[in-house]
Amino acid sequence: MVPIKMTVLCYIQHNGKTLMLHRVKKGNDVNHGKWNGVGGKIEFNESPEEAVKREALEETGLKIEPVLKGIITYPKTNNDGFCMAFVFVAKKISGELIECNEGNLEWVKDSEIEKLCVWEGDHLFLPHLNKEGFFSIKITYDKEKVVQKEIFLYK
Repeated sequence: MVPIKMTVLCYIQHNGKTLMLHRVKKGNDVNHGKWNGVGGKIEFNESPEEAVKREALEETGLKIEPVLKGIITYPKTNNDGFCMAFVFVAKKISGELIECNEGNLEWVKDSEIEKLCVWEGDHLFLPHLNKEGFFSIKITYDKEKVVQKEIFLYK
């Protein structure tokens, strides 16, 4: 059986800006130096919706009402499993922003997000976060380079 790492990723949006996490605080972080939404691993007996609410609260201090926008699968190039990320957007939020121990949180204008240092594959799904429908994307990396991609869009 192929091991599957299940994760969640959330883009919290408010007033034309998205809360982005600049991953610079954790040692040995595969995302070090990159900008990301907030998220993390789905824990045992947790649904993706429960996981994204927990991760958002832990990393930002904000309570969110997430909406599932898509799924990304990342096969490992050495055939030892793959990662699956459930991608959410949250526009209904409450609470006060806290300091994150994984990096620096910053509200970034939506028009500026694609200019940040993000994973190459993020450019495949970021434009779909605020569009109608649902996406499923398979991205295969070799180090930090996308070597294969498949994109499915559903209305």
